Amino acid sequence: MTNDQQERIERSDGRDGEGRVGKQPRAVVARRMWGVVEILLFALIVAVAWQIYSSIAVWNDDPKRNTAFLINGNEQARNSRIANIPFDLSHVTVPANEIRDGGPGKDGIPALSDPNFLEAADAYYLQGEDRVIGFVSGDEARAYPLKILMYHEIVNDRIGDVPLAVTYCPLCDSAMVFDRRTPLGERAFGVSGLLYNSNVLMYDRSDMAESLWSQLQTKGISGPASKLTLKTLPLELTTWQDWRSRHPMTKVLSTDGRYYGRDPYAGYYDRPQLMFPVQPMSDKLPTKARVLGVWTANTSRAYPESIFSKERTRIEEQIDGKKIVINFDPQSRSLRVVQADEGVQWLYSLWFAWYAFHPETSVVE
Repeated sequence: MTNDQQERIERSDGRDGEGRVGKQPRAVVARRMWGVVEILLFALIVAVAWQIYSSIAVWNDDPKRNTAFLINGNEQARNSRIANIPFDLSHVTVPANEIRDGGPGKDGIPALSDPNFLEAADAYYLQGEDRVIGFVSGDEARAYPLKILMYHEIVNDRIGDVPLAVTYCPLCDSAMVFDRRTPLGERAFGVSGLLYNSNVLMYDRSDMAESLWSQLQTKGISGPASKLTLKTLPLELTTWQDWRSRHPMTKVLSTDGRYYGRDPYAGYYDRPQLMFPVQPMSDKLPTKARVLGVWTANTSRAYPESIFSKERTRIEEQIDGKKIVINFDPQSRSLRVVQADEGVQWLYSLWFAWYAFHPETSVVE
């Protein structure tokens, strides 16, 4: 072995020409030290995250512990922050002390307005299994991917003469589309940063008092909009592959160059714990079971995804004397209302959220 060859061996692995461990190069030592630091930092982050999660998970464990948790100061802190928010709560229709500070603050989750759309073939950021809210108006179909909506929660859009708000609350996995025309005029909505029953409260950007509106209650709960009802519009919650196969000319919400690759709610749907208190609760179904919630002026009914299968792909029945037909696609595991009489409305959500707003609901088995 030449001297040059021996020197290269010593530089590459820290051993001398006879296999003995020699002095480690500085770069190797530095990398190893940095690796130890990274491990320690990761362990610290995990410990802090677990501490936060443990505090949050207390909400769903036991009502007595929940009450103690509130009395010990956290509720007072929330109330003091709510007292200073720029929303009119003078005519609030829900218990004010049950309105929660969700954390990000007003517009901390930025609603989209005047959104841009792509042709289906250009939506390279989507995979076939990605879930989308699908909406059709006249001859135009549009898809709103949840991987974008979980970062914005509201899209103020317009198709022809119809101004619409496409809404999604990740905490409830609840999807709804509203007509933005109200008795107060056409409205535009933002994300208030507040929650009621763990569900997003939208605020009215068109109103000087900035009324609050509940997504799952489909009503205004404060300010000039108090007790006013939003008109819901038919929607689907399915996969991109399924939607595109049935609507090949669909437009799809553009990312506009933003990065939406990371799911900030990863793991949340696999655990029964909630991040915020909800009342009332029911153990009729698993807390986070996916349901299609259907209601009329007098009746509400839940259709759990779990009752459908390859053998049971269609339900046709009457609700409050009105006909509804629901199809199940086993491949996309999605429920679709294919026929509904006037006066039948529906939404998609997790069981706990549907029950909290519709405790009188029946459940289809």
